[in-house]
Amino acid sequence: MKTYQLKKLQVDSVDLKCLIISRGVKVDKSVYKWANQQNGDTRNARLDINPLCCNCMILSCGTVVQLTDTKFHLQYLSGILSWDNIKLLRNISDFATPFALRMRKGKPILFYEGEEVDEVSFPHASDFYKQKTEHGLPYIGNAVIQGIDWAAFQCLWPCEFAAGGETCQFCFSGGDFENMVKQGKKLPSAVSPEDFCEILSYAMYHDDVSCLQITGGSTYDGNSEAKHIMEYLNIIEDIFLEEVLLYITPPKDTEIADNYLVSGATRIACSLEVWDIAKAKEITPGKINRVGREAYLKMLEHIAQKFGPAKAFSNFIIGIEAFESLAEGATWLAERGILPTASIWMPMGRPVQGNMKPPELDYYKRTKEHFAELYTKYKLSPPANHGLNVCIERDVWNWAH
Repeated sequence: MKTYQLKKLQVDSVDLKCLIISRGVKVDKSVYKWANQQNGDTRNARLDINPLCCNCMILSCGTVVQLTDTKFHLQYLSGILSWDNIKLLRNISDFATPFALRMRKGKPILFYEGEEVDEVSFPHASDFYKQKTEHGLPYIGNAVIQGIDWAAFQCLWPCEFAAGGETCQFCFSGGDFENMVKQGKKLPSAVSPEDFCEILSYAMYHDDVSCLQITGGSTYDGNSEAKHIMEYLNIIEDIFLEEVLLYITPPKDTEIADNYLVSGATRIACSLEVWDIAKAKEITPGKINRVGREAYLKMLEHIAQKFGPAKAFSNFIIGIEAFESLAEGATWLAERGILPTASIWMPMGRPVQGNMKPPELDYYKRTKEHFAELYTKYKLSPPANHGLNVCIERDVWNWAH
């Protein structure tokens, strides 16, 4: 961990990560030019103007941070989205950030309101996003490399909630599916096990990936996901991975979830995203209306009781509800051996309840301290390694220890 001075604000690495993710960064053209310059047989760094490439930078202390270039991100959004609340796009175009990334003396430097904060680095250059599978499926848009050692499949099959007009408000992929339906376009088929395995194998061999995140679109019936999930787990059963995180809709049959863990998943998430039930009904309507809060809690408790602490986890989108309700939900889970995890809301992605204003620093500090207390008190250890781009649970664990 490291301490930084942002004008009058004193922050540590976790605080800084939260602020950067929630506010974005203005990336100077010189940084892209440097990253893509040839250095022998390769380029200097993994950095692309396409937001689908899931850029990240690494603080000097080793903390992995999502790098959202507000300029290119907003251009991309305005080109592909047709939200009902389209007027908010005018507000997006005015989205300002105090952070900038520029070159100084041949090195990429992070600035805050014009003052130098830290020298940053990047993962090694990669051709991952230029690839297609043998069947012609592009890697880009179907999978990302997060940080240094994670491969993440963000939507292996379409989200039924989004297709039915009950999209989680913060979800970029869900908004895309919803708009496809409105425009009369055909939703994509589920990614085949063969394509899935080919993409993962490439990431492991060429990009040193050792951990996997499997996510599909939410379904009305969690049992219907089982066929897809078991095909993915079965095809990689002989591949050694340090972590396999599985994000699911809770099936009615608990034995299905048990089978996932027996078949190679190391942890299972039934993510609530929002604890405040009144807000959840508006922000995550599909989860509340189609599945119900009780189904998520029941499945999480079952996994924790049968397989032990931190085998079940639930993600929260940090920044879209009051700290008090967030803390209440995280505590409820931790007391039952369920790991509460934390993804920082990126308001430049999609507005939530008509709001695009991220919380102030104090909110993140209180969240960090509360989650650290829960992890320590209930001996809940998040996935190790270098951490994910927008999630802070590993960073909080490191800070606490």
